[in-house]
Amino acid sequence: MPRLKRVSRLAHVPGIGVERMGSAADAAHDPEMLRLENLDTDIMPPAVALQATKEAIGRDENNSYLPFLGQDELRKAAARRVSSVSGVDYDWRSQCIITAGGMSGILNCLLATLEPGDEVIVTDPTYAGIINRIRIAGGNVVFVPLVPSASGWRLDIAALEQAASSRTRMVVISPGMPTGHVLTHAEWEAVVRVVTQVDAWLLYDAAMERILYDGRKVLHPATYQGMKERTITVGAASKELRMIGWRVGWVVGPEEIMNDIGLVSIANVVCQTGISMAGVAAGLTAQDDGLQEALSVWQERRDVLLTELEGLPVIPPHGGWSLLVNAHELGMTAPVMVEKLFKDAKIAVTPMVGWGSNAAHYVRFVFSNEPKERLVGIGQKVRKALGLQ
Repeated sequence: MPRLKRVSRLAHVPGIGVERMGSAADAAHDPEMLRLENLDTDIMPPAVALQATKEAIGRDENNSYLPFLGQDELRKAAARRVSSVSGVDYDWRSQCIITAGGMSGILNCLLATLEPGDEVIVTDPTYAGIINRIRIAGGNVVFVPLVPSASGWRLDIAALEQAASSRTRMVVISPGMPTGHVLTHAEWEAVVRVVTQVDAWLLYDAAMERILYDGRKVLHPATYQGMKERTITVGAASKELRMIGWRVGWVVGPEEIMNDIGLVSIANVVCQTGISMAGVAAGLTAQDDGLQEALSVWQERRDVLLTELEGLPVIPPHGGWSLLVNAHELGMTAPVMVEKLFKDAKIAVTPMVGWGSNAAHYVRFVFSNEPKERLVGIGQKVRKALGLQ
């Protein structure tokens, strides 16, 4: 056996924490365990997507590597989706490819745009999977704080402007994930200003862009002047369509970079899941994809959780499937808080270690996968387990 030496690209790439908590919760085999650790949802995908998937299984053309960049109907549907949200026209042939999930698409974009040592600005906290992919692609992560308050998170615009430099190659924005932060118009203007000044790419993780609460509206960065040429949008069927197991995503962006992203895509995962693409296309083109009904359920669950945890250092989310609690303000580390909740309250949540420089103070609660009836009473369980009663 060759002498084991860990490769340097993994030196600063830890796990994401979710895998450990998910495995622990699975191993407990306890139906009373509240599963708040993972971004799953119990709300079904669109019925037309399920039917289209069932029909696709029996067709030979879906049991193929081809076409490498995705089936035409899905590429058309994905390009139309991004165009309809952003108001910017995209050509499905030259500006859209299909990927094996959104995170695979993000890695493909990073590998196609970054040179080793290029700096990538991300918000803090941000999804550890994005941070890890930037490092695997050879980029240096530069964190810009999200500032917590009783009304939600806000981007530290002054810190963003200070973080930008001639070494900045990309800014990554991922609305809703994991904090529930959704950029305001003023915050987007600041991002656009910085990206333009330093001549960088904007990688926009759109997987949760329409999962918004309290009447908020989507603001797509490509809408802003001069940003169509700089914005690479990565979408996924996992969140808005609730099609997690299909493992289908898409990348839509300027024609000048799409060929390179396509080359990386073919070299990386080769192709997408053939039997999944027709179902996702059906979901994207459905007259009613069920999102509005799902939003009502998710917002109700969010509100129950906020009520239950009232008085604790909780930052309300404006979008997405999760909210954060500040363990540091409760006098403990996030891992200790997670362990107490798991052992003493039968609540599986995730410590945010590795999700940013400031993120390690926080614990993530996912509210998308547990009915509101099971969330009622969670506040008392949390306080008792943490010794706050």
